[in-house]
Amino acid sequence: MTENTNTNQADSFQKRKNKDEMKKQLISFALMIGFTIIAFIAVASDVMDQMFIVPLILILALVQVGFQFYYFMHLKDKGHEMPAAMIYGGVWAAFLTIAALVLIVWW
Repeated sequence: MTENTNTNQADSFQKRKNKDEMKKQLISFALMIGFTIIAFIAVASDVMDQMFIVPLILILALVQVGFQFYYFMHLKDKGHEMPAAMIYGGVWAAFLTIAALVLIVWW
């Protein structure tokens, strides 16, 4: 009888955990859709100068990449430290490569 109670409590905890995880996934998905709509409106409306639109789109894209890594690729979960380190290392290497190429071309 006590095993059944423990199993029910574990199932209840897992269901609550899954529900919270799905809520976070949907919120981040809705935010990414919102960022995409903001980017489309900024480009289509011609209200802002192109000098401001390009950095805005780049910032929104970086935020979306962060959401993708953190929520949808589960890099926030325990046990994903090594894949997270590899991905962040690749991002760092790409940043250094782009910075070096920009330095070579414009200096």
